[in-house]
Amino acid sequence: MKVLKHMIGEIEVTKDLLLLLSIGGLYALSIALSNTFVNVYLWKQSGEFADIGIYNLSAVISQPLTFILAGKWAKKMDRVIVLRIGVIFLSLFYVTVLLLGQNASHLLVLLGALLGIGFGFYWLAFNVLTFEITEPETRDFFNGFLGLLTSFAGMIGPIFAGFVISSLEAFAGYKVIFGVSLALFFTAVILSFFLKRRSAKGNFSFKRVFQERKANSDWLNVLHAHFFQGIREGTFIFIIVVLVFITTESELAIGTFGLVNSAVSFLAYYIATRLIKPRYRKKAILYGGLILYASVFLLLSDLTFGRLLVYGICISIAYPLLLVPYISLTYDVIGKAWNAAEMRIEYIVVREVYLNLGRIVSILLFLLTISIYDSTKSIPILLLFLGAGHSVLYLFIRKLQTSSPAKTEPSPEPTQ
Repeated sequence: MKVLKHMIGEIEVTKDLLLLLSIGGLYALSIALSNTFVNVYLWKQSGEFADIGIYNLSAVISQPLTFILAGKWAKKMDRVIVLRIGVIFLSLFYVTVLLLGQNASHLLVLLGALLGIGFGFYWLAFNVLTFEITEPETRDFFNGFLGLLTSFAGMIGPIFAGFVISSLEAFAGYKVIFGVSLALFFTAVILSFFLKRRSAKGNFSFKRVFQERKANSDWLNVLHAHFFQGIREGTFIFIIVVLVFITTESELAIGTFGLVNSAVSFLAYYIATRLIKPRYRKKAILYGGLILYASVFLLLSDLTFGRLLVYGICISIAYPLLLVPYISLTYDVIGKAWNAAEMRIEYIVVREVYLNLGRIVSILLFLLTISIYDSTKSIPILLLFLGAGHSVLYLFIRKLQTSSPAKTEPSPEPTQ
């Protein structure tokens, strides 16, 4: 605790906040170990961009549908239980991958659906718990420190997984890594039993909060921003790691990419957490979005591992610069919105629906493009188009009237 106080100053760090950070850290490590390599695992089996696209499309379609269901359940039961359901589905995903083995590419829709359902339940509960456990004064710290944990997991996870996979024959290394992820998810479930029970009352008013965008311009702009965030994320979240593997034909190179990427991100998150004050949030989002778009030009031609590493370093600087203030502004808008105390779950669900709609559009454009044109020539051009998403979102964020933490928050509240 003394170390934390030295890092963050005089703010209250509660037991539940630390537990939620720990669960988020375990989740991040498990995803860093395995999720990076699932797309490569499937690519090695089929060698088709379309298959990778279908798998990811299945995940981003099932995710918003699950968010709506999870939001409804979270109004009827303890949100910690909803969190556990998400972790259980993520565990089922890895169990299924292990059982299918080299036949995994034959059931892409099932695998994507399991992953999307797991993400939906997990992130709905995690986001709502974050809204409840953090206060305006601790929100930037929580988002930033979670970013630090995610970056640290990203440093050690991929390089460890890449080493194990490269050291063992055939697909044996993948089975070991997927097994370790199962153990981490199990540990996260155990930790969740120590969180304070947090039940919600009332009806699930998804439609009413969705319509609130007509009366609240800040809320409408936040939703539009999340749609364009999804436009970039939908395709970029899987295509980069596949490009690294195609360029190097080495899982260890993917681990090295992750190590460099996350090491820079780790430092950038720490700096962003300390330096980005509320009055600088919008400028930070603008600069972060511009750097993210500029980095796309590194992917347009003559791909080498060195060029991909430079790309990774650029986005590792840009994402913390953008996401720390962006997430905080989003929560502040929700915190000041109509009936936020009772409708916080609905606000989170509507936000995630817009984010995943952007991802769905992104992947559909990817699948359409590679079905019409040669993938080698068309993918770089498509990335230049989709990569503008985080720059476009600033056009909506700059219109927000909310520029500082709310004085009052919903009584009991976030990437991917």
